[in-house]
Amino acid sequence: MEYRYMGKSNLRVSNICLGTMHFGPKTTEKEAFAIMDRALEMGINFFDTANVYGSDALRSEEILGRWFAQGGGRRDQVVLATKVYGEMARGAQVSPNEAPGISLYKVRKHIEDSLRRLKTDHIDLYQVHHIDRRIADTEYWTIFDQLVHSGKILYTGTSNFPGWGLAKLQAAAEHRGQIGIVSEQAQYNLLSRYPELEVIPAAKAYGIGIMVYMPLAGGLLTGKKPAVPGSRTEAVAKEYAMGARLDDQLAEYSRLCQAIGEPESAVAIAWTLANPAVYSAIVGVRTLAHLDGLEHASTLKLARDVIARLSQLFNINAGRPLRPGPAPEAFAW
Repeated sequence: MEYRYMGKSNLRVSNICLGTMHFGPKTTEKEAFAIMDRALEMGINFFDTANVYGSDALRSEEILGRWFAQGGGRRDQVVLATKVYGEMARGAQVSPNEAPGISLYKVRKHIEDSLRRLKTDHIDLYQVHHIDRRIADTEYWTIFDQLVHSGKILYTGTSNFPGWGLAKLQAAAEHRGQIGIVSEQAQYNLLSRYPELEVIPAAKAYGIGIMVYMPLAGGLLTGKKPAVPGSRTEAVAKEYAMGARLDDQLAEYSRLCQAIGEPESAVAIAWTLANPAVYSAIVGVRTLAHLDGLEHASTLKLARDVIARLSQLFNINAGRPLRPGPAPEAFAW
C-alpha cells in the first residue's frame, strides 16, 4: 500500500481509503467487521464515513464504533474521517436548525453525537459534506477553531465544494493564521472530470489535497453492465446519461485495459491517483471480495501514453452533463 500526505498537512494516509457508506443498509455488521480487519491487514489506514450514512436504526458510524470498541489498537491504527451537514432528526417537532447546513449551534450537537456513535474522543478529519452559502466565514472558522482547540477534531475538510468556495474559505483561514482546509472530497473519475475545471486548480493553489469518491463510477469502470434493475450500476448509468457514445467509449476502455494487461478497476483507480492533486481514492466496499485487487491498484503506475489515451478517450465532455445552476450542484448533489 502506498501512503501520501493529506494536502499540506504532515499526516500520511493510505492512497486507498475504505468507504463505509454501505455499512448497515447493504453490508451486515459482521461482514463490515471482517472488511475493516482485512483492510488494516492490507495496510489501509484511512476510513471514511458520514453521520448520515446508514439508517436511523443502524448507522455506519455506530458499526465503526463497535468495531473500534473491540480494542486491539484498532482506533489508533485508523485515520478516521466523518462528515457533518445533513439533517439527522425526523418528525414534526424537529428544530428548524436541523435543516441541511452548518452552524455553531448545529455542529456543537452533531460532533458530540458522532463521537458517541464512533466511541472515540476525537475525529481525525471532520468534513463539511456540502457547501452552505449562507454561513459567514467568521462563524465557519469559529466552529472549527473551537473543535480543534478542544481536541475533538484534528483537521478540517470539505466535500462537494466548488472551487470558489474553497478559495473563499481558505483565504479567510489564512487571514486568521489558521491551517484551514486540508482536504476536499470530490466525485472524480474518467466519466466525471468536472473537478478539473475549477476544484482541482483551486485545491492545488491553496495546498488542499483531493480525496476522490466514486473512482469506479459506481461500477461502470469495472466492466459491469447496468443490467440489473435497481442496482447501483444502473442508477449511476442513468445519472451519467449513458448512451451509445458512452457505450462505445467503455468498450474501447475495455480493449485498452486488455492491451496493457491490467484490470479495468485497477486502471480506473490508478488514473485518479496519477493526478498530483489527489492523495487518496475512496472505494465503497460492500463485501470482502471488493477488497481484492486494491493493493495492486494502490501501486499501479500507468505509462504516460496510457494516461494520455485515457484522457483523450474520456474528454471533459464525455461524462455526465452539467445540470442547470451553479457549482457544485451542476456536477455534484
